[in-house]
Amino acid sequence: MPANRKDDVVRKDDGAREGLILALDQGTTSTRAMLFNHDMQVVATDQQEFPQHFPASGHVEHDAEDLWRTSVETMRGALAKAGVEAAALAGIGITNQRETTVVWDRETGRAIHPAIVWQDRRTARICGDLKRDGHEQLVRDRSGLLLDPYFSATKASWILDTVPGARAAAEAGKLAFGTVDAFLIWRMTGGRVHATDATNASRTMLYDIHRGAWCPDLCKVFGVPMGMLPEVRDSAGDFGETLPDLLGVPVPIRGVAGDQQAATTGQACFRPGMVKATYGTGCFALLVTGNQSVRSRNRLLTTVALQLNGRRSYALEGSIFVAGAAVQWLRDGLGLIENSAQTEVLAAEADPAQSVYLVPAFTGLGAPHWDADARGAMFGLTRATGPREIARAVLDSVAYQTRDLVEAMRGDWEGDGFSETVLRVDGGMVASDWLMQRLADMLATPVDRPKLRETTAMGAAYLAGLATGVYPDPEVFAEGWALDRRFEPGMAEAERERLYGGWQDAVRRTLTRS
Repeated sequence: MPANRKDDVVRKDDGAREGLILALDQGTTSTRAMLFNHDMQVVATDQQEFPQHFPASGHVEHDAEDLWRTSVETMRGALAKAGVEAAALAGIGITNQRETTVVWDRETGRAIHPAIVWQDRRTARICGDLKRDGHEQLVRDRSGLLLDPYFSATKASWILDTVPGARAAAEAGKLAFGTVDAFLIWRMTGGRVHATDATNASRTMLYDIHRGAWCPDLCKVFGVPMGMLPEVRDSAGDFGETLPDLLGVPVPIRGVAGDQQAATTGQACFRPGMVKATYGTGCFALLVTGNQSVRSRNRLLTTVALQLNGRRSYALEGSIFVAGAAVQWLRDGLGLIENSAQTEVLAAEADPAQSVYLVPAFTGLGAPHWDADARGAMFGLTRATGPREIARAVLDSVAYQTRDLVEAMRGDWEGDGFSETVLRVDGGMVASDWLMQRLADMLATPVDRPKLRETTAMGAAYLAGLATGVYPDPEVFAEGWALDRRFEPGMAEAERERLYGGWQDAVRRTLTRS
């Protein structure tokens, strides 16, 4: 691919530029806008952090206006850094933190309650009641998901039941529901478009992933009026145009995908059996299963990986709630480090004779345990334990949790080409060579780190570029995937199993459910 130059764009005869794609990556702790040229090289980036709010134990919220404000400001910022006008844009691609739930007033466009973040566990009791009432099988059969507070449905229901007058307003058609992408699209288009894509819809517990439509039975179970729901569209498709005053001219929105599916696309994982893991606030591993919606025997999720031209591709997914968030805890909670890079240095210096385990269940445990009530714990502490050993335990917990997911995937997909696969990784944590080597050692499989590590934004850009004709078909796009470094496993099997056995014992001691 050509070198990264801000003026490396296709030009019409009249000198006007075209072929630029703006990717908006709205994440859990920050919002980023990245400008890509027609060769998928990064032209400019702008990023802003915003606060998370923790009003009670297990509650995690965002001010929806923070999500909107940082989205607008970073898009404008990326264009300004590149020195280009919005008229140069062929389209916008949006990727977003999934499951995070917004309910807003159709007239004002403003949320009636803070956005409830995917990490939030306040609806654990609601989920428990629904399980006891026998609804879990329906949820699993239709949505491919487990009945858990992680997903959007109980969050939306909680808002309707908690905000005075909200349920009546929803029944009267005055309120809209959506994941973050739908909220941003509504605001970007001035309320003209209320839509999401199939990947985001598949994370709500309200969507029938087999029929490709909202499920009336699930909406009834969760008490979410169907009139609140957005239209579900292809991941590369027409999501309207931005208001002219947003960026200066109307810009078409042509790509949308939840962050993990966008990363899977950015990693060019299109063939069945390919697997990627993204390491950010949490860790999310997806095994692509193609046109088969495989039902997990090991408590993984069945989800939509992508929808193009009305055809859905599926994946098995394992979700880890805490990965990079544990490094933030070292910095902000314990004050043991000043920046994340120090964790790698400390871990490398840790005493190998100490076996310290951190189970980072700060907001419960995700796959394959799904224990909403579990809380974090540390095991193996001695008087000799210090910051080095604790830092290593934090990074080790990421590798151990990933192995939990990969073992579950192997159990579900054995015999179909996954057992000897390479793991493609991305996200902020993959900058750590120490962690990547630990990951390869613990999985006993190669780990491939790409040259462009922000594959979530690239996936969103690719989808918008595919819809606008700027970027090629998936097969051609996959040929451009570039390797930075492959990490080969080097740990002896006996040591690997000893360490992993200690982790399994620590998890058993942490679980609240048998």
